[in-house]
Amino acid sequence: MPTAGRHCMVELWDCPAAVLDDPAAVRAAMLAAVFVSRCVLLSECAHRFEPCGVTIVGLLAESHISIHTWPEHAYAAADVFTCGTAGEPEAACLELVRALGAGRHELRTVTRGVPGGLARGAVERSR
Repeated sequence: MPTAGRHCMVELWDCPAAVLDDPAAVRAAMLAAVFVSRCVLLSECAHRFEPCGVTIVGLLAESHISIHTWPEHAYAAADVFTCGTAGEPEAACLELVRALGAGRHELRTVTRGVPGGLARGAVERSR
């Protein structure tokens, strides 16, 4: 096994609160991210919190995608894990930046299944 896959985590700031509090908008962002990543969505589960916030998790043939929102802070956190060489988790995260309207973001990619993979995570910061 060369690697188990890539696990991307993205922090999204300065997002429109109305988008982050809309389950349909967050779901649409997830579907767009799955599409650009060339992954296959098997199932999904979503929940809207009171008084605000949305969590959606997608089970992928390649692994998973999750999005958690805090509209009151204009913030969302997401992660995309794809096993093996299938899928493009970085592309999925960058699509979430676009679809959720983030003013700035930080993306970290971790190679899973190799010694030191967690320590070697690369960080991309928006300007």
